[in-house]
Formats: sequence, C-alpha cells, structure tokens
Amino acid sequence: MARYHIETYGCTSNRGETQQIEQALREGGHHPADGPESADVAILNTCTVLEKTERNMLARAKELDKETPADLVITGCMALAQGEEFQTADVDAEVLHWDDVPQYVLNGECPTITPDTETVLNGVVGILPIARGCMSDCSYCITKQATGRIESPSVEENVEKARALVHAGAKEIRITGQDTGVYGWDTNQGTSLLPELLDRICSDIDGDFRVRVGMANPKGLHGVREELARVFAKHDELYNFIHAPVQSGSDDVLADMRRQHAVSEYLEVVETLDDHLDYWTLSTDFIVGFPTEEPADHEQSMALLRETRPEKINVTRFSKRPGTDAADMKGLGGQTKKDRSKEMSEAKMELMAEAYEEMVGHTSSVLLVEDGTDESLVGYDEAYRQVVIADAQERGLEIGDTVDVEITSHNTVYAFGEPVERAQVAD
Repeated sequence: MARYHIETYGCTSNRGETQQIEQALREGGHHPADGPESADVAILNTCTVLEKTERNMLARAKELDKETPADLVITGCMALAQGEEFQTADVDAEVLHWDDVPQYVLNGECPTITPDTETVLNGVVGILPIARGCMSDCSYCITKQATGRIESPSVEENVEKARALVHAGAKEIRITGQDTGVYGWDTNQGTSLLPELLDRICSDIDGDFRVRVGMANPKGLHGVREELARVFAKHDELYNFIHAPVQSGSDDVLADMRRQHAVSEYLEVVETLDDHLDYWTLSTDFIVGFPTEEPADHEQSMALLRETRPEKINVTRFSKRPGTDAADMKGLGGQTKKDRSKEMSEAKMELMAEAYEEMVGHTSSVLLVEDGTDESLVGYDEAYRQVVIADAQERGLEIGDTVDVEITSHNTVYAFGEPVERAQVAD
C-alpha cells in the first residue's frame, strides 16, 4: 500500500476536503508517511485567497517537488482555479480535483472501499458495496492480498440494501466494489450479475434517486456489454457513466500486468456503449512507465487515448508495491516515467477540456449532492459530469435537489451552470 504525505492550507472547507481524502486513502489500505521524503505520494491541498498566498503555494509546491522522491499531487482551490501556474513554474505534479485524488493514489489497484460490505449514508449519497474481492491477479496490485477472491451477496440482498438507503434519504447511490464488473462471477458461473442488479434497483425501488456504477475492469464488462448497455439506455436513474480502467494500450504490457483483457475487448465495450447511448462518460485509467513498457508501447497507449477520447482519465506513474511480482522487475528510470506521464497528462487535459467545452450552451439535469465554496453547490448531470452552481444557496437550492441547468462555462475538470426556470403550465 502507498505511504502518503498530505499538507493543507486555507479555510475550514479545505481541511474538510483533506479529511475526506485521508478517509478514502485509509479505507484503501494506505497510511501516512513520516514526511514527504519517505512518501510514495505527496499531496498539497492549496489555497488561493491572496496573491501572497499564491506565491507561497508555488514556493511550497517547488519544495515538495524536490523533497518527495515519488509523485506529487496538487489539489485545492489554486489547483482548480490556476492549475496552469504550477506547470508554468516547472513543478512536476498531477493537478487534480479533490474527488480524484484517492483514485490517483490507488495507482491502478482495486479500491478497498470499506472493511466490510455494509452500506454508508453520507448526506444524500448512499455508498453500496455490492461485493468484496476481485477475480484479477494483476502483477502490480497489492490490494488482492487483503481482499482475496470475490464474494458476492445475492442480487436480492443488494437490492434491499439499496432500498434501505433510498428510504433513509439517499438521492444518489454509488455502487462500489473492488471490481463491480465481476459481481456474481462466483455464484453465476463466471457471468456478471451487474446488469440484473442495476435493472432491479431501478425497477423495484420507489423514489427519486440516481445510481452511479463504480470501477469495473474491462474483462468483466465485456461479456455482458450488450445487456449492460441496454440497461443503461432503459433507466434514467442510471448515470450514463462507466469507469473501465484499461491501464495500457499495448497487449504486451497488459499481458505483463496480467490484466486479463485485451485492448480489443476494451474497445468493444466502448463501441457498444457508443451504439446505445447518445451522451455518456467514459472514465479510464492508464499506468505509465510499467517496467516492460517500451517506447512503442507508450505510443500505443497514447493512440488508444486519442481514439477513445475518455472524458475522465486517471494517469499514474508506475511505482513498486512491496510483495507484488512487478516489484521484482527492473524498473524504468524516473525521468522516463515523468516524461511519459507529462505527455499523457497534457493530452488528458486537452481531451477533458474539449468534452466540457462541448457541454457549454446545453441544458442538463443536475442532482446537487455536496457543498462547494461560498454559496455554491456541486452536482452531477446525466453522464456524471460535475457541475457547479455558483449562487445555488442564494437561489434557495439545497443538496438533494434536481435542477435543470444551462452550462455556461467550464474550467477543464468541471462545468459551471445557471438554473433554468421551468415554464409554468396553465390550468
């Protein structure tokens, strides 16, 4: 598991974000380091309230870049508002939204969401772990040593847990697991029960709620891709969102990673969803600098990124985890990994900016699920793209409301929207 160092600057809200990041990291099996010099990843949660503060943030980022031998992640207000300043200052870091930091730190490993499979209600968001463990044997992943093979409760049990969350006030159900795509493989002869579960949750539970599906590896999705796509198209309750981490565009590297899927299977999952859904979000992960990744393999990853054009992308430099097979491989140089990470991260930001730019001028239905800064509220549209309403509380909007929003602008990683007044119907 990763050792992390995290520093927080600014207001109480920023400190709250840090607490959520740390909670997710602890639940994922990671633990704090003694300092940045002994960390696998350093996290800088920034403030941007004053010009002097900005200068201090840039100075600290440069110091951390030198102090930590591994990855640096910059998040927080300055990262979101002025993220380009860090690149201009030649700081080698990943600039991420608060919500994306835990997934980045997971380094391509399966998430260990909770120590058990109990549901959690956090505000209006219900967390529903549908199974424990996975069916993969990735050469770089240490999580499997903690979670083991998949153990799937029945569809009926998970539907009842989802119903309880809705009755308790959940407006959004986040389905989680080490690999949601292989839910049911242990009880259903190697075929995923995920489409059946999603269909049952949306059909059998009364209430106004939405459902987001968590990480699902391409192999598990591939066998049920047509059925799954039809379920997405059928139910408005489902966010049109899939997180399918491909990790590499090279079949040779995927074989060395023991990822089980081929690039062609990942592409077939994407193409199937494209055929059934007009507006949806593809989220994926890439690990750059795997020990056996040759320049040609990296180019294949870049080509796959450009071909599939995901709207949400996690880019992680490979780092060795103790006790894994990949830890015994001769690694690539740090500069090689930095260069490849930088190239892919720049392409990632371009693709994300294009996706959010295409949203501008369109109207979306947004479910508000969390507080933002000042009077703003944060929500997600039909494709689980993040939308901020700057003056939401002044308008009388509350967390849990669903509101029609015209997208007015974006800042690459999320959009800004203005509520649209619905026309009154005459009696």
